[in-house]
Amino acid sequence: MSSIRVLPDRVANQIAAGEVVERPAAVVKELIENSLDAGARRIEIEFRNGGKSYLRVEDDGHGMRPDDALLSLERHGTSKIREADDLQTVTSFGFRGEALPSIASVSRFTLRTRARGQDGGTEILVNGGKLIHQKDCGMPEGTRIEVARLFNSVPARRKFLRTDNTESAHICRLARLYAMAHPETAFTLLENERTIFRSPTCSDLRDRLREIFGGGFADDLVELDGESDDFTLTGLISKPGVGRSTRKEMIFMVNNRPVDSKALSYATIEAYHTYVPKGRYPSAFLFLGMKPSAVDVNVHPTKREVRFREEGRLRAFLIRTINGRLLQLAQGTANDLFPSPPISTSTAVQSDVASTIPTLDASSLPSDRGEVSAGNIVPNVSVPENDLPTTYSPRESDSLEKADRAPVAGRRDEIGASWRFLDKLADDLALFRTNEGLVVLHCRAAIERIRFEETEDVFSQKEAREGQALLLPVPLELDAFQTEILQAHLPMLEKVGFQVAEFGRNFHRVEAIPPWMEPEAAELFLRDIISLARERGGNVAKTLGQDQLIRMVSLSGESKGAGYEESEIISLVDQLLRCRNPLRCPLGHPTYVEYGRKEWKAQFGRRF
Repeated sequence: MSSIRVLPDRVANQIAAGEVVERPAAVVKELIENSLDAGARRIEIEFRNGGKSYLRVEDDGHGMRPDDALLSLERHGTSKIREADDLQTVTSFGFRGEALPSIASVSRFTLRTRARGQDGGTEILVNGGKLIHQKDCGMPEGTRIEVARLFNSVPARRKFLRTDNTESAHICRLARLYAMAHPETAFTLLENERTIFRSPTCSDLRDRLREIFGGGFADDLVELDGESDDFTLTGLISKPGVGRSTRKEMIFMVNNRPVDSKALSYATIEAYHTYVPKGRYPSAFLFLGMKPSAVDVNVHPTKREVRFREEGRLRAFLIRTINGRLLQLAQGTANDLFPSPPISTSTAVQSDVASTIPTLDASSLPSDRGEVSAGNIVPNVSVPENDLPTTYSPRESDSLEKADRAPVAGRRDEIGASWRFLDKLADDLALFRTNEGLVVLHCRAAIERIRFEETEDVFSQKEAREGQALLLPVPLELDAFQTEILQAHLPMLEKVGFQVAEFGRNFHRVEAIPPWMEPEAAELFLRDIISLARERGGNVAKTLGQDQLIRMVSLSGESKGAGYEESEIISLVDQLLRCRNPLRCPLGHPTYVEYGRKEWKAQFGRRF
């Protein structure tokens, strides 16, 4: 049996790095937090190859003296806390003293720093946890940390890293989070010497969101403000009826710390219940303030997850505040659409109308078995005899009715004698009669199946589908990272009929769209594609596969509800019955349901 021994610090640091340094984005997170704790007003982040080969974080904070710089690389070396009770009141991002030694133990780590008021700076080089040198260097006040060859000394960890695109997406999202949380600090993000985004110092969250997401997105949000005895809430939220395809735009800051919280996420979704379409999620950028003792930030290795001491009260406060704001917006919209008429005008109209309404005498009403006399009800109405028809021709009326129905009858012949249209039902449903009974067609599901197979055929061919050119192109404002994602997907989008052209920095024009798409839906569809790509960390085509891409295209667009005309419904059936699989929509739901004689017999207990 082997004896127990204490691990060397170098090995212990590499083990700790497995919790703190999960991927390159985790390194960036720890270094950004150190910069913010140092009072930085300018932070620049640069990385290459998804942060695997090189990344740099530089700030203009207060820096460190040479002895403090060396101590910062020792395990649990920290200036934030002194005793356990300090954890109840800690407001800084870092306090454990684990990040820098953990990062230095699994990379080639270079630290350059100069404290304010010092004549020069100091440089420390650590390779795989081994101190190579410490020497003086010239540099401006602040700190510059470079991390190269991450996990080279731990090959088992490096092989679990994802592709460069995936790791880059994580870094970009994290940098944006901290830029949103701290608009008072200027952020610059560069990838392979190319600027992803540059956000100058600003005092307003909306201005920061304009820099990151574009002006069109930021200007569509509305302000939110709430306060209770224990909590404060500020931020920006989306308007009623506006939803996104993912939850990635629901962002929460607790005491200016970005956090992941299921409690906050579910509370926000619950507050938007009935205000966004089913399957869509609101955009919310929320800043929650509370006493440091009301939240425990020391429950997760990376401090991304937190625990609230009064989660129920916080959840109720969040729902109440958001719901109240949405109700205000909804009522304001209703008042704009249906303004109340002035009381004086209404009263005058009512009096005028009342004076013209004839009063009826009960004695003048006809008896139960008597005939109704027009003269008893309508007073003093004279109609010239020449204006009244003297004869009624049923044959003439029937011929007009047959003429009106002739085109429809022709369409019925095309779809086959077994399907005969009866009526439109609620929402997307239509009722047909067949030789076997009744059929209820789901028009939206039928459209999705038809569009799915049409798009499938397009992808199997080399030629792209010709889209409908727009007289007024749809403007599309994106940031640099979103633009890169869009460019990667243009070949796929052009296949289905999109034509998108660049129009200046971060601006694009949608010049053509698929024939079945409304111009108003084009921007939302493209943003959904981009959001899905960002969520999966790269190219949708490589992640989802062609079948899933086709499914996404076929499910886009809004339902017309009860707005389908009879001829459109009949045409739908004609196209649906020619599909390879007319029974199911792309999601596997039925396109129509049959109620035949067997069901009637089971329900009524009789033969039919």
